[in-house]
Amino acid sequence: MSKQVDFIREEEKLSEILEILNKEILKYLEKRKNVTNYILEARKKYVEEYKDDEDQIIDYFDHENYVKEEAYRTIDKRLMEFTKLKEIPYFGKVSFKEGEDIPEDMYVGRYGLTLENSFEPLIVDWRAPIASLFYKGTLGKSSYNPPSGEVEVDILSRKQLVIKKGQLKGVFDSAIDVKDEILQMVLTDNSSDKLKDIVMTIQKEQDEIIREDRNKIVVVNGVAGSGKTTIALHRISYLLYNFRKQFGDKVLIFGPNDIFMDYIAQVLPSLGESNIKQTTFENFAKKEINLKYENIKSFGSYIEDAMNGKEDTLEEYRYKSSKAFVDLLNSNLEILNKEYFKIQPIRFMKEEIVTTKEIEELFTKYYKDMPLFRRSEKIKRILISKIKDKRDEEVYKINAEFKEKISSLSEKELEIEKNNLEYLKRIKIREIIRAVMKSRDELDTWIKYEPVIDIYKRIINLDTDKDYINELDNLNNEALNENKERLSYMDLSGILYLMIKLKGIKVKNEIKHIVIDEAQDYSFIQFEIIKEITGCKSYTIVGDSNQRLITTSEEPAMLHLDDVFNDLNVEITKYELNKSYRSTQEIMEYSNKFLDKDKIVPLVRKGEPVIEEEVYNNEEFVDTIISLIEDYEEDGYENIAVIFKDKNELNKFSHVIKEKINVQSLDNDDIMYKGGKVLLPAYLAKGLEFDGVIIVESEEIEPLVKYIMCTRALHRLSAVKYLI
Repeated sequence: MSKQVDFIREEEKLSEILEILNKEILKYLEKRKNVTNYILEARKKYVEEYKDDEDQIIDYFDHENYVKEEAYRTIDKRLMEFTKLKEIPYFGKVSFKEGEDIPEDMYVGRYGLTLENSFEPLIVDWRAPIASLFYKGTLGKSSYNPPSGEVEVDILSRKQLVIKKGQLKGVFDSAIDVKDEILQMVLTDNSSDKLKDIVMTIQKEQDEIIREDRNKIVVVNGVAGSGKTTIALHRISYLLYNFRKQFGDKVLIFGPNDIFMDYIAQVLPSLGESNIKQTTFENFAKKEINLKYENIKSFGSYIEDAMNGKEDTLEEYRYKSSKAFVDLLNSNLEILNKEYFKIQPIRFMKEEIVTTKEIEELFTKYYKDMPLFRRSEKIKRILISKIKDKRDEEVYKINAEFKEKISSLSEKELEIEKNNLEYLKRIKIREIIRAVMKSRDELDTWIKYEPVIDIYKRIINLDTDKDYINELDNLNNEALNENKERLSYMDLSGILYLMIKLKGIKVKNEIKHIVIDEAQDYSFIQFEIIKEITGCKSYTIVGDSNQRLITTSEEPAMLHLDDVFNDLNVEITKYELNKSYRSTQEIMEYSNKFLDKDKIVPLVRKGEPVIEEEVYNNEEFVDTIISLIEDYEEDGYENIAVIFKDKNELNKFSHVIKEKINVQSLDNDDIMYKGGKVLLPAYLAKGLEFDGVIIVESEEIEPLVKYIMCTRALHRLSAVKYLI
């Protein structure tokens, strides 16, 4: 009986809120209309007043466009939020009291709703500090942290409300741990709906990470399906909501590939955020290095080679992602700092105006903390200034000498000698100008430096003991350009690292928070580069140490970030997430077979058994694939992936599959995935999820790669073994 009364009461509350939302929508539509009318009136008046001044009219319209853009942006944002709230105004209710105050109810939704001239919100945005009470695990004594300081409260009850299309479908008392029940409802949906509903089902441990201190480096090592990416994106939304002045448009996301970036692009707009900068490390590095050629070996083709067992590629990957590689670069940087510039004194008209010792002191004492090439540019400006000072001194002497000579002549003598004196003066001035040019030319012979990419290539191709500095004068840029195709993705880090250390390059736009996803594949040098080039001190770094595409003898750098960030004096907080919310229990138990440690704890969500099939020829293979896809589609699943070990395998089988069924191939990371049936290699599947997955084994697959392939599946998983 009490449940029925509770349901009726919440229905009445929902009707009341929906009515208010309708009124707010009408009010904001009227505001939009008023802004338009105001602008039209102002335009009419201004154009009439300044009709003969074209510049004034142009300035006015520029200003008008700015005003319209700003006014409409705010209004349209609220209209969008109200429209979405009409579908699901809120999903949680918390009753609590502070001290001896009267208990109050708080409704939590995707966006907040507070009426004008009111201080009490009707709906609290899930990102607000007080909304954290909804995500707490228990009733009773608790607290939340607004900017003014921690507030202690007593949570009396927590309820989850299921609302669809403005209709109340259920009221669940969280005291009986109904969160799992709601979570089950959400997780059984298809993949296209899953990311949108996460604010309803954020778990306590996920919420703690999302609301972590903004001035920390937060590292999350979580198993497949633990919500790492979702946590990172919701943390961005939380930070922007609460600290927009600090972070504003200064957030950058690093993802593994363009397919993944497009895949997650839907999430932030649904959370009320847009225009967040996103990139891959490869694209970021190419842009900063300013590589304008396309022959560089990409990360994708690199991983393909490694996964096909090409030992030279594997060896190069392991070495260039190791600390030993950083040590090689650092040892060469020490040599460069000591020996790169063969310092010569500055001479002017046979006089030594700056000694070698004085220049050495500029390099080793006064500007020693500047990167070498920036230091050389600074010192070059100083030395050129010294040359100019000497020039001015000599010119002053000539002017004084001629002035004195002129003053000693009579009027008649001056009239006779004037032209001759001017001529002699010009000759001497020209001698000084030639001396300046000679001094600068001599300076340029030793203080110039070559492109960093050339230095890098010499370092990796020559012994560190070899004296390669003498090659500077024999530089052949044309030959270098012809051989640029030898560079690979693994070289980008080395080149960029040297550019930072030698030139002190920084990103042009200020970055205040960085998200790094799939961080297990980042090396020590890549983290160091991101830290140095951005100067950022606030990070959310997420990954799974079990999902490295290529294993090395060293543990993932993401597990040892104290070594990278120890100079920032910023606290590093680490989280381990072992519970998977993505896949069914059957899929996770099957995937666990490919892990030696850190076994996944699946949420108890039952599903279909994992199917294992063996085939012996192309016809049998295609028939089996099509049969499994049809089986998935009969169960109502739309987003289905057939995952191959690599691109070679995909290309070998894709044509025979496409003859029988309409399916998209994702064989490049710049292809956009919009849902439906797809064929793709394992390395491009990282971070993605599908309703149903079919993994293809025509040859041996590394256990961790197979783990990645299996854990892409939400509801159905099949393994087809092609026995040749």
